[in-house]
Amino acid sequence: MHNRDQAHIMDGDQTGLVRPGQADRGNVAPRRRLLPFVILFLVLAAGGAGGVFYWLDARHYESTDDAFIDADVSQVSSRIAGRVQRIDVDENQAVKAGQVLLELDPADEQVRLDQALAQQGNAAASLEQAQAQLVLQQANLEQAGAMARVGEADLTQAQQDFARYRAIDPHAVTRQQLDNAAAAARSAQAKLDANRHTVNAAAAQVTAAKAQIDAAQAVLNQMKVGVAQARLQLSYDTITAPKDGRVARRTVQLGNYVKEGQALLAVVPEAVYVTANFKETQLGPMRAGQSVAIVVDAFPGISFHGVVESFQNGTGSVFSALPAENASGNYVKVVQRLPVRIRFDDARISDYRLSPGMSVTPWVTVR
Repeated sequence: MHNRDQAHIMDGDQTGLVRPGQADRGNVAPRRRLLPFVILFLVLAAGGAGGVFYWLDARHYESTDDAFIDADVSQVSSRIAGRVQRIDVDENQAVKAGQVLLELDPADEQVRLDQALAQQGNAAASLEQAQAQLVLQQANLEQAGAMARVGEADLTQAQQDFARYRAIDPHAVTRQQLDNAAAAARSAQAKLDANRHTVNAAAAQVTAAKAQIDAAQAVLNQMKVGVAQARLQLSYDTITAPKDGRVARRTVQLGNYVKEGQALLAVVPEAVYVTANFKETQLGPMRAGQSVAIVVDAFPGISFHGVVESFQNGTGSVFSALPAENASGNYVKVVQRLPVRIRFDDARISDYRLSPGMSVTPWVTVR
């Protein structure tokens, strides 16, 4: 009985009898074949909608990854040559403007100052001597003038005596008396002429003494300038911080001999800003004063607020060491970049270590 039933079932399958559930599986198959197309359509629709939304929003911003934090770093160098005898700061130490950073050996400059002071003393003594000589020459001039006035009086007296002798009856005076009166008049005239020459000579001596004073005064002024220069050179032995900030790249050590103009260290101020090199094709809608969102790579989860401050008046290639010569050879057009300065307008930057050179991504709102 069991074998006949099994055979009957097998015969039923061959004669077109449908097993339970077979019709349901036939309806599901077409739906399964459509499912991937539906999913693909939904993904494309979502992507398209996202792209449209991104385009509608992104067109109001200009951004670049060619940007970094910048600062007005002061390179401290030596203005004179000398040996370092003292260093008062360490690497990364905070300093204030005017704070002593290091000192050079002042021995050489002190010797030059002493020499300049000695030369100034000699010049001052020469000036005093010239002034004393002027007083003496003025006294000689006054004496010569007095002698000239005496000579004028003697000449007047002699001329009057001679005139009286000539007016008297020739028989009342002797010839010798008349000759003596004439000789006395001529002698008085000669003495007066000599006194007048002495006055002129004394006046010339006074003029020369005044010129000597002027020359001595000029030498003294020159020596004073030399002393001031020597004092200034001596002051260069003490090197101070030009501004508030932190010491960086200290390349000098105690005992080093430094040359004039040699860089010793840098002072990096706390005030920082962003230098962003935007493509020239992005600059059309950008203006000073526009709002900027600044994302620092070191702090990716934070967006700092900033403001476009200014645009450099020239692309980076213009100020390069070897600017492009487009007028010669084959020309290949390259999109240029223009440095844009962005100021931080966010009090939170004091809570983060923002250092020059750190990479940032600015988003400038241009709508």
